[in-house]
Amino acid sequence: MRTERNPTRLDRVFARLDREPERPAHVRAPEMSRHRIVLFSATLAFYAAIVVAVLTTSWLVRLDWQVMFFRPYQQWPELHPFLDYYVVLGQRGPTAVMVAAWLGWRSWRQHTLRPMLTLGLSLLLLNVTVGAAKLGMGRLGPHYATAIGSNEMWLGGDIFPSGHTANAVVTWGILAYLASTPRARRYLSALSAIVSLGVGLTTVYLGTHWLSDVLLGWAAGLLILLALPWFEPLIARAEAELLARRGALRGRRSPLPGTAAPAVEAPGIARVTVPAPAARPASTAGREPAGWPSPGGHAPRPGRAPVTPVSGRLGSQLPDQDPDSVPAGAPAGKQPGG
Repeated sequence: MRTERNPTRLDRVFARLDREPERPAHVRAPEMSRHRIVLFSATLAFYAAIVVAVLTTSWLVRLDWQVMFFRPYQQWPELHPFLDYYVVLGQRGPTAVMVAAWLGWRSWRQHTLRPMLTLGLSLLLLNVTVGAAKLGMGRLGPHYATAIGSNEMWLGGDIFPSGHTANAVVTWGILAYLASTPRARRYLSALSAIVSLGVGLTTVYLGTHWLSDVLLGWAAGLLILLALPWFEPLIARAEAELLARRGALRGRRSPLPGTAAPAVEAPGIARVTVPAPAARPASTAGREPAGWPSPGGHAPRPGRAPVTPVSGRLGSQLPDQDPDSVPAGAPAGKQPGG
């Protein structure tokens, strides 16, 4: 009896991933070129300069206080309802769901896990780097400032750098990073820049972040996007490992066509194993007990050849036999006409 497990929805999804990719052959994963290394170094230097400027309470901190006292949300109150919704484009949960839906469709069409793995890795890097900087510097926001003109560092806050801004840069910028054509990459890069710029300025308008928080958030998100080519070999190995594990798991669960499913033992019933027939001694070869299993059926007794019966119902239908053809020692049957 052969039984096969019905494929689940997840099996059908991975079955499509087993097919050959449909993406164009000329599209390759971005490499860490010299141009990208220069941009990464410049962004890293800008990141360090912002941190030093805030730690030393320089002109940047004075600018933060001036913007805070200006109170943009009071200068243009008509923008407040719209910007309350617009800032959601920088929140981790809603943006991750929207972008993951698009990249999941891309993975389905291209039969590869690379888009989803790239998104997951970028969000992991964002949580580690930005989260560590927030907790390490502990800066308070404008609404909780304690002393006018101070940098509000190491007071238990968690706003430096701006998480909304960095998340907007990474989440929307990953679409441009994974674009399959240069034209799509240009359009998506412009779109992600506009969205992340607007999200950062919106947090300043609402008074939830200092201006320096937003500058550092832009730099933090851009550093993650520029560093992704270094992780492409890791993404490729992870994809191959996941598909290999999935293939092994599917092979254990589903029997191959033409093979029987493994027997399932009922609880409380012991398995009975029938031993193979033992070799019979030569001295007892002709005296085996009744029911002795014979590998090739019923073997004739030694010293006697098989005899065709001539009596009975079939005997009357057989032709005349030559007496000389009957083996010696065989019982003589009734000859026709005798």
